[in-house]
Amino acid sequence: MTTIYHNPRCRKSRETLQLLEDKNEDLNIVKYLENPPSKEELKDIIKLLAIEPIALVRKNEQIWKDQFKGKELTQEEVIDAMIDNPKLIERPIVVKNNKATIGRPPENVLSIL
Repeated sequence: MTTIYHNPRCRKSRETLQLLEDKNEDLNIVKYLENPPSKEELKDIIKLLAIEPIALVRKNEQIWKDQFKGKELTQEEVIDAMIDNPKLIERPIVVKNNKATIGRPPENVLSIL
């Protein structure tokens, strides 16, 4: 099973989903703005991505600029910001077999299939 954390309004997310469908992947599509990951799920995703939480933040979002930009945040505070504001989570994220990647560009997902 391949899970994609998907935002249908995002072109890169749609392109990544199409690529996965073209590869006939068995998909679990999580519309993360409607069904955000739990804090533990997000921590697990970050661990699989092997990145710092701040690397998963969409820093151009107005919420980030207004509430968090320029502040010294701990990793926990960054994770909490994403949990409270799922729009801040970079997309799309694809998880398969204890591996994860961000589909930017969409072809990145080929490395974990």
